[in-house]
Amino acid sequence: MAKATESTSETFGDWPLKRLMTEVCGSGPKSADDMSREQATEAIRRIFAGEPDHTTLGAFWLANRWKRNNPEELAAYVDEMSERVASVAPEADPVDCGANYDGKGETAILGVAAGVVAAGAGTPVVAHSGDRVPTQKQESYKHVLDELGVRTEIEPATSAEMVDETGFGFYYQPAFNPAVQELWDRRDMMGVRTFVNTIETLANPADADVHLGSFYHLAFAKKVVETFEESQFHDLDRVIMFQGMEGYDDIRPGYTKVAEWDADGDAGDSSFTDYEIETPEYGMDFEEADLEVDDVAADSAAITEAVVTGERTDQFADAVALNAAFRIYARGDAGSLETGLERARAAIDDGDAAAVLDDLRAF
Repeated sequence: MAKATESTSETFGDWPLKRLMTEVCGSGPKSADDMSREQATEAIRRIFAGEPDHTTLGAFWLANRWKRNNPEELAAYVDEMSERVASVAPEADPVDCGANYDGKGETAILGVAAGVVAAGAGTPVVAHSGDRVPTQKQESYKHVLDELGVRTEIEPATSAEMVDETGFGFYYQPAFNPAVQELWDRRDMMGVRTFVNTIETLANPADADVHLGSFYHLAFAKKVVETFEESQFHDLDRVIMFQGMEGYDDIRPGYTKVAEWDADGDAGDSSFTDYEIETPEYGMDFEEADLEVDDVAADSAAITEAVVTGERTDQFADAVALNAAFRIYARGDAGSLETGLERARAAIDDGDAAAVLDDLRAF
């Protein structure tokens, strides 16, 4: 596994983390100043190089959490991270699904099933995650795929081949993002999430044009969009985010917010819109508690197989179909959620989704 760059081989500017803490961002949530892009860039370069003292690094992460990063700072972090990401684009142009890497602990993970169904409907999908990422260290995409017998600990080039051969691909963080992986121990010792939990989900290792994600509050969706706009590395066409269960990219039952951003709006400029949907109108007429499971990884895998093969037609099948519809709609393969839902259900009924799962297992 690649190691972080040794600090002795790096040349830095005039802003070590301790100085940034003292003079800029460390005075508390009300009085701290934002960093310039140059300052934030130097900070994350020093972090990736392993240069800061552990105490200073923890204090810097906590200060960033208290004051809350603005899009310019996040874009600096994302761009420096992305320079170190081993991205490999498949020939297909998939939807990038970057759910919270630290996972879920109560409700089923539906993203694997939704991605497989979307792939069966002709929409290629990519998911990426780590393995027991701090702070929650709970179940993620990887663990559901492991339970299904799908290869996960693979190199990015193999992940791209998986997308092109099956329609669904998984990228493994230790393989494509070693700089962030090297921070695992430090992140674990923090005990709370840091900005790294945000930026790792924006890595986009398949170089996709469409990002699908989730949020607790609409303000976070706007911040993610503005981060992509500020980024000098990413050049997305579309971002779609919704209120997800446990912060994951599984849509929440009931009333929920959706945010959409298009690089080219009606007037030729980028456009951001948000709206509300009622999931019962799309066949998802139940409560979040109805999607709870005992063993998130094993039960999610069993649900995935039963839904994509058409053996289950209950609330899990309805939830998977709607989540698949969002992926189909996000890529522009359907002009509405209603049409996306029709295509998702057809992929299950026709056996196309089951064929994708078979291909994944055989890959």
